[in-house]
Amino acid sequence: MSSAFEDRRALVEERIRQACERSGRSRDEVQIIAVTKYVSLDTTKEALGHGYRHLGENRWQDAQVKWEAISSNPIGEPDDQPIWHFIGSLQTNKVKDVIGKFTYMHSLDRLSLAEAIDKKASQLGIIVPCFIQVNVSGEDSKQGLEPEDLLPFVEQLKRFQSIKPIGLMTMAPYEAEPEQTRPVFRALREWRDELQRQSNHTSTITHLSMGMSNDFEVAIEEGATWIRLGTILVGKEEE
Repeated sequence: MSSAFEDRRALVEERIRQACERSGRSRDEVQIIAVTKYVSLDTTKEALGHGYRHLGENRWQDAQVKWEAISSNPIGEPDDQPIWHFIGSLQTNKVKDVIGKFTYMHSLDRLSLAEAIDKKASQLGIIVPCFIQVNVSGEDSKQGLEPEDLLPFVEQLKRFQSIKPIGLMTMAPYEAEPEQTRPVFRALREWRDELQRQSNHTSTITHLSMGMSNDFEVAIEEGATWIRLGTILVGKEEE
């Protein structure tokens, strides 16, 4: 008998496959981040056991128990260990808790944060791959750079030796009809392409972190390389 997780996984994988087929892409071009912020340690371990090594959290205080149980006392081979993605807005005073534990940052959106990340990463002797968050939709409730500020921001990042900008990230408004999110995802792809034409970071800014449970298929069709899947993949557990 298949588990609920296996059923969700099969459905998600089929929808990803179809979205890739519609857009002429290879399934290998799309990575899944299993967003575990609403689920328990046991469910997080289940996701890991099903091969989802990339785990996403947006608050250290919620992720700490999971990180300490799984990553600070690793069991098994390195290939079985999670790769943590910080996908939420990060306050500069929380950088010390996150850098060194989370491999990827998905919400770099201001120079003060870049300075704090660079300082901590330099102390640890690591380089942090970062996605630059862009508020493509223009919603007041969304974090991120204004699109017109993106190129100057990228140019200023050159002075931070411990930060490696690898892509752009955005969050689309929640829409009952996912097709309505397409302009947001298309715009982020176009901004990525513009950056590659104009910036010396072209060799690293290639990825697009966009698309969640409600709209990931549209995001894939518009070029997403990382999709952030929570409820649709790992479920949601009430407090």
